[in-house]
Amino acid sequence: MPGSTSGETVYGLFQCRGDLNNGDCGRCVAKAVSQLGTLCLLSTGGALQLEGCFVKYDNTTFLGVEDKTVVVKKCGPLMSSSDTLARRDAVLGYLGASDGTYKPFRVGGSGDLQGVAQCVGDLSPSECQDCLSEAIGRLKTDCGAAKWGDMYLAKCYVRYSEGGDHSHAGNGKRFPHLLVGGSPVLYFSLFGLGLI
Repeated sequence: MPGSTSGETVYGLFQCRGDLNNGDCGRCVAKAVSQLGTLCLLSTGGALQLEGCFVKYDNTTFLGVEDKTVVVKKCGPLMSSSDTLARRDAVLGYLGASDGTYKPFRVGGSGDLQGVAQCVGDLSPSECQDCLSEAIGRLKTDCGAAKWGDMYLAKCYVRYSEGGDHSHAGNGKRFPHLLVGGSPVLYFSLFGLGLI
């Protein structure tokens, strides 16, 4: 929203998970905007990641700017077999592979192990690929042989789970730990206080 001075300009972005329909996306974004209004009442910027969508605003531009800062990392308990670890690595390899086409939302699986990855839509194809590679590398390193893991960087995320065993499991969908709407458990930041 342009203002008369740079301090009055607000930059905003929202993005829904790539497999949500328009109705679920709209409900998720409305919920996130409402929660940001409460959580970031006197802030000049804020970001909220719900299970199905991401909303961010700030008075300095962040659009088109690559940012691989770790925002949230969550890891589950250890896997029970090396076979599961090999399947996890195969799924993460698939999510991180580039066939030369731009795919900002990616889903893959092997047996009962499933994964999902997505970039924020303001990244170029090469920046998206770079961000996902970073997230996958950090997820493997930081979560080791965990049964599930989430790695949210500022501009992309990668998640995987074995058999729906996850911190948010249980809604019975194709990727059970990814809920529509959900609670703001993944990421919330304040970017400074604005004065009225």
